[in-house]
Amino acid sequence: MQIDPIDNANMTMTTVSLRFSRLIKTCVAALALMTCASTSQAQSVAVMVNGDPITSFDIEQRSKLNYLTTHKVADRKQVINELIDEKLKIKEAKKFGVDPTGSDIDQSYASMSERMRITPEQLTKSLEGQGIRPDTLKARIKADMVWTSLVRGRYKESLQVGEKDVAAAAKVDGADDKQQGAAFEYKMQPIVLVVPRGSAPAAIEARQKEAEALRNRVQSCAEANAFFKSMPNAAIRETVTKTSADIPPVLRELLDKTPIGHLTAPEVTKQGIEMVALCGRNPTTVDTPKKREVREKMYAQKFEAKSKWYLNEIRKAAMIEYR
Repeated sequence: MQIDPIDNANMTMTTVSLRFSRLIKTCVAALALMTCASTSQAQSVAVMVNGDPITSFDIEQRSKLNYLTTHKVADRKQVINELIDEKLKIKEAKKFGVDPTGSDIDQSYASMSERMRITPEQLTKSLEGQGIRPDTLKARIKADMVWTSLVRGRYKESLQVGEKDVAAAAKVDGADDKQQGAAFEYKMQPIVLVVPRGSAPAAIEARQKEAEALRNRVQSCAEANAFFKSMPNAAIRETVTKTSADIPPVLRELLDKTPIGHLTAPEVTKQGIEMVALCGRNPTTVDTPKKREVREKMYAQKFEAKSKWYLNEIRKAAMIEYR
């Protein structure tokens, strides 16, 4: 049988193509293995928690974050236990439907940066400058968020603090009856005279003088409403009621010195010039700053004890495998 030269050439090309294709596949497979080997070295699994891995990279990242926040070199075992606890907390929370979205975590991240008086972008840049991924901090935020919500939700009744216990503890803690009675319920209306951002100092000063003049004229909350509701670039909000325990000491002192129906001294803020119209100040024993402090302390102690017990129970049932 005679083979056509053209067919023979085609067969040769096909054979070469197949061999080349196999060679390419072999190279790709080899490269994949090399990449996997390199990745596995960087991401070697240190612990498995219910089938969920904690890698050496996770431990390294958390160690850096802990050092940044405490300025102490973190113990590796302590860091691993911290990461194990977080895995368990998040999984347990999911069982009860506590699973915040990415936007919830981002919002908490933004709130943290705001408390630090920086933007989220600046916080991210600061972390990255220390070799820390933002996700490392967000993972810790998520664990704290879900665990607090879960413990409070499941054990709400047992975490309640009785008012008799609070009163007794307040007395033992040094708060006599006179101190406990020196608390008030304040009825207030916040007022703002708007000053556009970027205004010249002279404009701010003029607005302050205007506020002072109005402060001398206003003798009641009814007058305050009449003045500020009709005034351009000014606003008076609805009445709010707060107790002494709800208000910072500096503001409490200011309100205690302000006659009923009058305005507090003008203060320059981001919104403009702000004042408060004091519409009422009545003695109360419902809550005091001392009682609030004692109540929060007692609640924190109960929460900490219940949290520790709950986590210990979860750990007993968990499958934790050290590599």
